[in-house]
Amino acid sequence: MGSFYIINHKLRIIGKLNNRQIVLKKVKVHNLKGIDLTLNPFELIVFTGVSGSGKSSLAFDTIFQEGQRRYIETLPHSAKRYIEEIAKVDAEVILGLSPTIAIEQKTVHKTPRSTVGTITGIYDYMR
Repeated sequence: MGSFYIINHKLRIIGKLNNRQIVLKKVKVHNLKGIDLTLNPFELIVFTGVSGSGKSSLAFDTIFQEGQRRYIETLPHSAKRYIEEIAKVDAEVILGLSPTIAIEQKTVHKTPRSTVGTITGIYDYMR
């Protein structure tokens, strides 16, 4: 498969998109002040930083929220009327994003043997 070009609302080429990359340009959410980011597929990606640096804003309020919004857009109108509208993320460009899921950050009842799979309930489906 070839590459795709990123074109903004003024029909200017502003970058090149490789297969399946997630590209975010000029994201302005909470502490994020116009950041650009490209995430490559099939890599483990970790957001780290001090408190208030924008980790949650990037993961939950940008990537997760926009993925959910785009998924809901694909649903029929009859289903959307029961779902609260999700605001569009303040960004110039977000490309390559598929539907998203997230695990809440709050503390959950867990044991030392708990994993992401057991906490979310997907472990039973993966066995």
